[in-house]
Amino acid sequence: MTAVQSITKDPLLQPLTIRGLTLRNRVMSTAHASGMDDANMPDFRYQRYHEEKVKGGLALTMFGGSSNIAPDSPSVFRQLDVGTDQIIPHFQQFSERIHKHGAALMCQITHMGRRGDAQAGAWLPMIAPSPIREQLHRNFPREMDKHDIDRIVRAFGDAARRCREGGLDGLETLAGGHLIGQFLSPLTNFRSDEFGGSLENRVRFALMIHEEIRRRVGDNFVVGIRLSIDEGEGGTRFDEALQIAEILTREGAVDFFNCMVGRMDTDITIVEENMPGMSRPLAPFLETVGHFRQHVGLPIFHAARVTDVATARHAIRDGLLDMVAMTRAHIADPEIVNKIARGEEDRIRPCVGASHCIYKKPHCIHNPAVGRETLLPMQVPKSGTPGKKVVVVGGGPAGMEAARVSAERGHKVVLFEAAPKLGGQVLLAARTSWRKDLISIVDWRVAELDRLGVDVRYNVYAESCDVLAETPDHVFIATGGLPAAKNFDGADLAVSGWDLLSGDARAARSVLIFDQTGRHEAVAVADHLSAAGHEVTLATSDAQSAAEMGYPDRTVFHKRLAEQGVATHPYLKLRSIRREGNRLVATMEHQLTHALQEWTTDQVVLEAGTDPVTELYDELRNASVNDGVTDVDAMARWEAQPVGDRPGFSLHRLGDAVTSRTIHAALLEAYRLTVHL
Repeated sequence: MTAVQSITKDPLLQPLTIRGLTLRNRVMSTAHASGMDDANMPDFRYQRYHEEKVKGGLALTMFGGSSNIAPDSPSVFRQLDVGTDQIIPHFQQFSERIHKHGAALMCQITHMGRRGDAQAGAWLPMIAPSPIREQLHRNFPREMDKHDIDRIVRAFGDAARRCREGGLDGLETLAGGHLIGQFLSPLTNFRSDEFGGSLENRVRFALMIHEEIRRRVGDNFVVGIRLSIDEGEGGTRFDEALQIAEILTREGAVDFFNCMVGRMDTDITIVEENMPGMSRPLAPFLETVGHFRQHVGLPIFHAARVTDVATARHAIRDGLLDMVAMTRAHIADPEIVNKIARGEEDRIRPCVGASHCIYKKPHCIHNPAVGRETLLPMQVPKSGTPGKKVVVVGGGPAGMEAARVSAERGHKVVLFEAAPKLGGQVLLAARTSWRKDLISIVDWRVAELDRLGVDVRYNVYAESCDVLAETPDHVFIATGGLPAAKNFDGADLAVSGWDLLSGDARAARSVLIFDQTGRHEAVAVADHLSAAGHEVTLATSDAQSAAEMGYPDRTVFHKRLAEQGVATHPYLKLRSIRREGNRLVATMEHQLTHALQEWTTDQVVLEAGTDPVTELYDELRNASVNDGVTDVDAMARWEAQPVGDRPGFSLHRLGDAVTSRTIHAALLEAYRLTVHL
């Protein structure tokens, strides 16, 4: 079989027809609240974000995660407002934009019920089938009466009509965890009328909504439902979900099921069940959904950490799914389908499951252009003046990205790296327990640098003479940082997390970790050491550990540290360390009460960020044409750096060589400075 025949027969590239709508392949992106809206409308930025995915080849992009249909379901995380006709012109423009690329467009519509916020929007009380408070969103809803039920059914119909008039190809309602699902679930429905009790009664509300939707959109419009097929103990279980599906199918209420597993009413269920990240296995619910498909006669969609092509292909080839949703994977690389079709699967930028796109919507931890489609090109364009000489010093994330993008532009690139491997601090981060997949950020760039022919020189501690010998046109200093200097009594007695993860220092039996940043480093080291059997205490200057993290990672760390017996102490400031015999005594000050306390331990680990390594940059400044100055006004306008008339090289610092950064911040800085070279 030839390569072309193999690609043609790829299960992922086969069409699927649903109610007269033919999808060109089996790959989709599910609805999510991207944070790209303008006043709850899908305007140009929002549309361009989705357009890149369909330009990349997928068949269906859903949008509008949790789009609201009524005023007592207000926006709490920047959802769209489908409760007004003002959205119709946006839909029409959006549909035209997506359809010209040969893809389909659908919207998710919902009422959040108890998941809303009574202190947002119009400040209306939240409603629910029963007055059961949700732990995550914390509102006390009032129980719906028949007037509320009729009103919400009409609101769903009105929203569906707007979707049809907007030229969309279909829609889905969201049941799991939202109002429809709250009626379905015995966890949240304690009614004694015709909408509660038996399964048939609990499905009644969903049937009324979908009957109204079909009445308003007609027969030539695809309508589905996103349904939790197993909520776990106390909730809707798998066998009941099958009965719900049988009723909805029998009544002709839906054309497809978009299946999820679990709940979304606590932080931990969100990050482990609803939107699992790198702490969970790949595709953790795929087999369960496949079993559901065996009993249901309608197409099945599914999204939950299906990040790689091999898993997606297995899901379609082996009949587990009809449409495989690679939603976060398409945030990492919108070109997935095109790369499959071109036989370039090995070049797909991997989703590492960092959940950065959930925390900093919708930016990928290592694709700087996503979410900035109107500001940065998704594909690096060739330079109008290729062949410039670019020297990059430092092979951490920022240095690798600067080298990669410069080479894509068509320039000749030399990358000096003092270590025997590229990756910088990511190499250390990937050594810690469940975060090992971060190494893919490095591996993908190493492969791209090799493909592009970048001259990578390992084990070279570059000096100014090495840089100048290359007669460069542009120089980027990405020499990173070192653990920040400590300025208290006994500071020399502390070690850093770097020391322990790199093997430069050996972890003691009893370890006190003091965190001044609230970022990943301290809790990752605490997790790593406690999992290895060390007695770990974590003290932080913040109100809680991991305070600067997004809730996905923070919740996972909190769970793991609790399971491993790590005691966490907030609001503390490390004043001094002294030695007593063969142990250390750390003096802490409580920042609220100013009371002092002493803790005895075998080892103190201090995490205070990094200080930039700037010696080489300082040596080169006078020789550069810009004195090493990065024009912040040009950066803020997302424009190229100004080029003067003087001959010579430009000089810029990147990443931690400027100040202590995150991976995403370092990569973004490198991308925006080099994509215009």
